[in-house]
Amino acid sequence: MRSLGAILKHPDDLYPLIKLKVAVMQAEKRIPPEPHWGFCYSMLHKVSRSFALVIQQLDTDLRDAICVFYLVLRALDTVEDDTNIATEVKVPILMAFHRHIYDREWHFACGTKDYKVLMDQFHHVSTAFLELGSSYQKVIEDITMRMGAGMAKFICKEVETTEDYDEYCHYVAGLVGLGLSNLFHASGKEDMASDSLSNSMGLFLQKVNIIRDYLEDINEIPKSRMFWPRQIWSKYVNKLEDLKYEENSDKAVQCLNDMVTNALMHAEDCLKYMSALRDPAIFKFCAIPQIMAIGTLALCYNNIEVFRGVVKMRRGLTAKVIDRTKSMSDVYGAFFDFSCMLKSKVDDNDPNAKKTKSRLEDILKICRDSGTLNKRKSYVLGSEPTFNPTMILIFVVMLAILLAYLSANRGNDM
Repeated sequence: MRSLGAILKHPDDLYPLIKLKVAVMQAEKRIPPEPHWGFCYSMLHKVSRSFALVIQQLDTDLRDAICVFYLVLRALDTVEDDTNIATEVKVPILMAFHRHIYDREWHFACGTKDYKVLMDQFHHVSTAFLELGSSYQKVIEDITMRMGAGMAKFICKEVETTEDYDEYCHYVAGLVGLGLSNLFHASGKEDMASDSLSNSMGLFLQKVNIIRDYLEDINEIPKSRMFWPRQIWSKYVNKLEDLKYEENSDKAVQCLNDMVTNALMHAEDCLKYMSALRDPAIFKFCAIPQIMAIGTLALCYNNIEVFRGVVKMRRGLTAKVIDRTKSMSDVYGAFFDFSCMLKSKVDDNDPNAKKTKSRLEDILKICRDSGTLNKRKSYVLGSEPTFNPTMILIFVVMLAILLAYLSANRGNDM
């Protein structure tokens, strides 16, 4: 019912949602028949449907390399995230993970749900890895080694300063950006991007995730995961977990806004990186997550709900981003619209208001200077309900067609 209400409130979400659903179904049908590749792509769909959809548009060799790269790093991240693993067990695994990917027999029991399956049957990922070209293997091994070492370092070290924060985010996400740039270059489809720009692409996404996932991380059992830097949160509360308590709501929001302002410093680099991409499929693969990130920041800013539950973009808006993102003008338009949304929420009494506005103005200027904003479709929609009888009728008809399509395909699969 919540999804129905969202569609009635934003009826123009319907068509992109249907397109996305059909695209996901088609992508799931293109899973390779070989057991190891079938496992890899099936697992990709389970742990990240939107990522799996975008990756399917890449050429086969690069698609396979990025699929394996993603699953190797998800497995590494699963080991890091599992707070039930003792430090003396976890650190050696992280440090040696780049060697395990060459071992068809290696697996390790940890994680939950789909991630547990990934770890239990990791031999499929290793088998797929060993079928990749040597240039792809070298990139994946190098990034896995560096990331594992960085994760191991921060198992024994808290994130104290903003420099620590940037270093941690570099290890767990900036290196992903570097790895992807190297894979793009190895495929012959892109020039080699600078390490600093590649790093910023990862840091922007990771910082958004850390901001959005505050409550989930702080409530982790048996031990909280704390990634917000003490240098920021200690200006507002005595302990990081204090931010979730209602009596600290004002300070929590100020701290949140400080964190969002910190993340915004990477947006300009991200726009510069994306503007240099040449291959349309690679461009879309990179651009969609970045637009989702700036959109999530706009929703999180000044929003106490970050400390009460999950704040994320509605499914219809996500579908629109995936459907509409085709060129750099679309990216400039989306960054412009979400930055305007965020700027409208800045309270001049906020301790970081001046810095926040300055960083947003820098982003807005880049978007304006692109000269493409008149070509954009706005991503910022009014919040008032738009109950239109015609749109409701179209929704009912299209929903019936979709259900009939799904039913027919289910019957064909039996």
